[in-house]
Amino acid sequence: MRGRLLRAWREGLKAAGGGARREPPWRVLFFGTDRFAVTALRALQAAREPSKDLLVSRLEVVTLPSRLPRGLPVKSCAQELQLPVHEWPHTGPVGQFDVGVVASFGRLLSEDLILQFPYGVLNVHPSFLPRWRGPAPIVHTILHGDKVTGVTIMEIRPQRFDVGPIIKQEEFAVPPHCTTKELEEILAKMGANMLLSVLKNLPESLENKKEQPKEGVTFAPKVSVAKSCIKWEEQTATEVIRLHRAIGSLFPLQTLWKGSPVKLMDFVEVDNIPGFADQVLNDDEAVPGSLMYHKVSQTLIARCKEGWVGIKTVVLKKKLRAVDFYNGYMHSWFQQSSRTVHQECRFQTLRLSPAKKTLKQRNTGAGHKTTDIS
Repeated sequence: MRGRLLRAWREGLKAAGGGARREPPWRVLFFGTDRFAVTALRALQAAREPSKDLLVSRLEVVTLPSRLPRGLPVKSCAQELQLPVHEWPHTGPVGQFDVGVVASFGRLLSEDLILQFPYGVLNVHPSFLPRWRGPAPIVHTILHGDKVTGVTIMEIRPQRFDVGPIIKQEEFAVPPHCTTKELEEILAKMGANMLLSVLKNLPESLENKKEQPKEGVTFAPKVSVAKSCIKWEEQTATEVIRLHRAIGSLFPLQTLWKGSPVKLMDFVEVDNIPGFADQVLNDDEAVPGSLMYHKVSQTLIARCKEGWVGIKTVVLKKKLRAVDFYNGYMHSWFQQSSRTVHQECRFQTLRLSPAKKTLKQRNTGAGHKTTDIS
């Protein structure tokens, strides 16, 4: 009942022209949490600067509670910019904003909340929808080796993630060897510019919105720390490199060495190791996880389900360069021949409980459990 009344009120405002503006500047309530959202928030703040093209007259922020000392990145940014901040589920004064903007917020919005905005709520989503709906689109873009991604400005639908109509959409070719962090920075700037473009002609942009295609829908669930465990028997060298680029900056990849968990960092493709092409390896003798050492480049070489992957750093009690790990733990096996594969000299797959912190929880300081995507 209340939703119908709010909807009628919003439509009445639009029809009468009272209260609902037809052109900028807009009163904006921003919902966000992380670094990606900060870029959009700073763009909105810059759009408040006095000029003939003033886009935003009022800007307030809604973010999530956090255990982090300074709060989430969006809260820190809002405080730096001296913007009013509301902690979810509190959303500030009712009926005093023209439009809501969501960027990486991670909470479903109710119909009652959405209907408080005459122009609804826009979402800045870092994928070319309907591919990669969900909370971790950039991670899954890298993890699956997508060649093309994009940014979508869409309209939020009540109680559902990433299914609303598309208002503006642009494609972007994923650079070779790109990491999640690097792609996030690129798409954040792209999304912020697209958001401002929509706000310049908001009524017209909303009139031209289109429903998402029903074909090509994929989902990008949260990724837990359990995903960082390399499955040597199941993953190819290409998949391990992608995994490192996708989550390595937050969750270093993990494995077992002689029963002890170790973290692996600074992965390299063997094709990029100088002189490795001259190394003759007997793949038939090497079980997945088998280790070699390439002295010229001072790189550990690990056998995957298919192919080999290079590793420059191992964390075992402390951070060790590959040469130090070799000298301390592998040297005795390779005194006679550096090209012989030894069955005992290998990494093994580490199995973690899937109920571990996800990337989103790691960023927000939340502690509830989740499930692995593997």
